Order: sequence, then structure tokens, then C-alpha cells
Amino acid sequence: MTSVNAPSENILQATKRVELRFNEVDSMGLVWHGHYAKFFEDAREEFGKKFGLGYLDIYDSGFYAPLVDLQFQYKKPLNYRNKYIDVVITFRNTEAAKIIFDYQIFTMEGQLATVGCSTQVFVNMNYELMLQNPPFFMQWKAKNLLK
Repeated sequence: MTSVNAPSENILQATKRVELRFNEVDSMGLVWHGHYAKFFEDAREEFGKKFGLGYLDIYDSGFYAPLVDLQFQYKKPLNYRNKYIDVVITFRNTEAAKIIFDYQIFTMEGQLATVGCSTQVFVNMNYELMLQNPPFFMQWKAKNLLK
């Protein structure tokens, strides 16, 4: 059973400000769609720093967390005139042995440009899929008041 941050749970969220660069726009002057994956990655790294769930934290606990699903919905195009964007990342709590994040990208004027989500799973150092949450992740969830 999956819960989406029940009201009694702590909502874990971070924001990463990303400066848009000229080399990220295409011939139409719009940010090329392939860069959105990088923006989400930047937000995941920011979340990891803020909440102690970075890639090295996972690795040091004896696991990898490969990305298995990545989705985008484009609401408004981004262009180079947007000097920066804000990528808001929110942890979606679930009982499954997964890390799920929801994303929102806002223009510098505060307009919603993109929404999306990503799913990571846990594998051990032998690349075997973990069907239950690793102990370190359960401890992390408890520390952050997540059920």
C-alpha cells in the first residue's frame, strides 16, 4: 500500500535554483527537453545534502539506488530569457523498497513550467534487487518522522 505523505507525516522538500546556460537551448531558443533530466538530478543531489540521503550515503550503507523510472510533463516552455529556474523536489513516502520523488520546475517569475516524478530502487553491491527496505533507509525514515 502506498501513501502519499499522509497529513500526520513530515513533508520532506528541497528547492534547487538552477541557472540556465546558453548551451542548454535549442535552435528555437527553448531549453532542450533532454536537460530536464539533469535539472531533476540537481534537485535530487540538493535533497540528499539537505536530508542526508545522498548517493554516497546510500553507497556507504552498502547499496546503490538506480533510477528505474523518470517522467516529465511540460506545462510551459523554458527559454534562455529565464535566467534561472527553481526545481522543487518532494519525497513521496511509500512502504515499497523505493525512493520516489515528485518535482515541480518554476520559472523565475514563479510560473509552473514542468512537473514530473522519478523512482529509484535499492540493489546491493552484487546488483541484486532489494524487495524490502534496507535497514539504513528505515532508520532514515524514522529519523525524518516518516512511517
